[in-house]
Amino acid sequence: MGNESCTINMLIQKILDDEKQYDMSKIISAYEFAAKAHEGQKRSSGEPYIVHPVSVSFILLDLGMDTDTICAAMLHDVVEDTPVTLEEIKKHFGQDVAMLVDGVTKLSNAPIFNKDEQLAENVRKILLAMSQDIRVMIIKLCDRLHNMRTLACRPGFKQRKTALETMNIYAPIAHRLGIRAVKEELEDLAFKYLDPYAYSEIEHLLEIKKDEREAFIATIKSKIAERFKTEKFEKEPQIDGRVKSIYGIYKKIYVNRKNIEEVYDKYAVRVIVSTVAECYNVLGIIHDMFTPIPNRFKDYISTPKANMYQSLHTSVLGREGIPFEVQIRTWDMHYTAEYGIAAHWKYKEGIQSRDKMEQRLAWIRQVIEAQQTADDVEEIVRIIKTDLATDDIVVFTPKADNFTMPVNSTIIDFAYRVHTEIGHRTMGAKVDGKIVPLDYKLHTGDIVEILTTKDEKRGPNRAWLEIAQTNEAKSKIRSWFKKECREENIAQGKAELEREFQHYRMHVPENELETFLQDDLKRHSCNTLDDFYASIGYGGVLIPKIMQRLKDDYIRIYGESKDDTSLPAPTPKVKKKKQSNSGIIFDDSISNFQVRFSQCCNPLPGDDIIGFVTRGHGVSVHKKSCPNYIASIANGENADRWKKVEWSETTKIEFHAVIEVLAIDRTGMLQEVITVISEARIPIYNSTSRRLKNGNAVFRATVAVTGKEQLESIMKKLDKVKDVITVTRVESRRGIW
Repeated sequence: MGNESCTINMLIQKILDDEKQYDMSKIISAYEFAAKAHEGQKRSSGEPYIVHPVSVSFILLDLGMDTDTICAAMLHDVVEDTPVTLEEIKKHFGQDVAMLVDGVTKLSNAPIFNKDEQLAENVRKILLAMSQDIRVMIIKLCDRLHNMRTLACRPGFKQRKTALETMNIYAPIAHRLGIRAVKEELEDLAFKYLDPYAYSEIEHLLEIKKDEREAFIATIKSKIAERFKTEKFEKEPQIDGRVKSIYGIYKKIYVNRKNIEEVYDKYAVRVIVSTVAECYNVLGIIHDMFTPIPNRFKDYISTPKANMYQSLHTSVLGREGIPFEVQIRTWDMHYTAEYGIAAHWKYKEGIQSRDKMEQRLAWIRQVIEAQQTADDVEEIVRIIKTDLATDDIVVFTPKADNFTMPVNSTIIDFAYRVHTEIGHRTMGAKVDGKIVPLDYKLHTGDIVEILTTKDEKRGPNRAWLEIAQTNEAKSKIRSWFKKECREENIAQGKAELEREFQHYRMHVPENELETFLQDDLKRHSCNTLDDFYASIGYGGVLIPKIMQRLKDDYIRIYGESKDDTSLPAPTPKVKKKKQSNSGIIFDDSISNFQVRFSQCCNPLPGDDIIGFVTRGHGVSVHKKSCPNYIASIANGENADRWKKVEWSETTKIEFHAVIEVLAIDRTGMLQEVITVISEARIPIYNSTSRRLKNGNAVFRATVAVTGKEQLESIMKKLDKVKDVITVTRVESRRGIW
């Protein structure tokens, strides 16, 4: 996929050389129509504008797209940048071409408030069009690829903005569609502008070993080809060598903090055979020839990736001691690996099964639905960036159904992926037969059994929004609270907004409040003030995100009184306080907002606490009665790293605490204890019980509570259960600071 810019003659020659049949006259007509419409327009490079649509069409030919797609690419900017209308496109080139052009045309007169929302609305429009015809996104990706290839002509600030947009939106979509060549080139080009120093450094590392690398790959290919002569194949296998993309190496070196020598798939050899059986036969041969590296084998044939990718991957060591990866696949798998969803146009003349196509593109619907439940148009960009860009894991149900999930997915994410109602009624889970907490991070190969309640009134817990990693799960949790708890949401949202207004000294008269907030009501699709309060209450509107804008509007409309400032007034003679997302307040002497609660003493809101500033991992919060804290102070160790911290009054997250119940062992005792906890609507994350030699029994449970007060309340209730001897809070668990 190489040229920066192409001419119509190059395009015509490529069509003539291609085995596929194209309607040449229609493509030339589209070129002439576009050339006339763009006449006089120039690109930033000074080239005639028509060079861009021709180059985009050339890239689409590389992907094997059909005549209408090539015509739409040629015309993709005429409606947006010239007086030509969609009706004219439809008249000259037909309904399909007009639909594709409309899909990639940016919105012009939408009620948008800023550039971020303009971008989000345009992405949403493309996704909606793409859900009807995948070719819309394939055109858009090729359009973005040519823009990235010619980005050097743009001003520096626009280079960075376009590169960031490409990395966050278009590369993840190319990844999810399985178009590897486009995805890797988009990432490398964007990376070049986002971190030119790291890009040059990796490029240099690869360049200085180029001859050595090429000689190494050639030697490996030769050895494998020689061995294959002694084996029987339906057709002679093809053996290729490749080097990992620059951005791919960057992620391994800088993000995963590895040395370049530890990147085992830096060098790769690809073997393409005729059948699946031959794939596994070749795997055995490779493992016989070279030493396999433990835990580096992946079977994507039996469990394909979400983007349809299939291959066997194994990392091995040659006699030279250099690790390399071998990828083994069939020709059909190879076409899909290179071209993803586009492969179906190149080699199969369109998708034969509509059901399969809808299944493969189900993620588009999930992205759109998740954005709608968030009441925030920009959510669509965050979803693409977080859910689509990550690598995938494959987990199984006890019935061997497999589900592809993003890396770091939890039990809550899996429950909602299986079914919305299963998610809502989740009580716990087993992984490989063992009880695990709801925040357990899943791994490829896990067999997950979700434990549900039969209580139809049971719903999700607000704390699950913190546990869930996928936007699909978060949107379903928000939807439940939106539907089931409207009055509670309104009260909570109103209180939260009033608290923020008071914090920023904003005094909007009650009869003017709806008018003052009208832009935000429109922005978040709220018809009334109560709708807006409800949206804040269930998490659809994020207060921290909108307060700066509301503060600016307040100053513009009401001005600043002598008492008011655009920032909250600092408390006299007290250091400025900061609040983390974990509900901990600390002063300016602590710069890292990352907070975690130590497992050695399990602090809860209401406990006296102290903070320990770790090296590179933020602040670890301990109880002041923690043996580790007492020992550290007594020994005079790290005294300067212990800092004063306190609980925020508005802490909303839930905390894990361990309760131990000692009781006389009898039939039904365990059930009574669990019932008391369940009736208090306190989630149990895991539990154990054992019988003692003296006839008593011990029951331990990890529960989620909002603070010390709630924990003490449930302990008092448990203490009243018949035959319970003692109820204690287990405050010390082995853990790390």
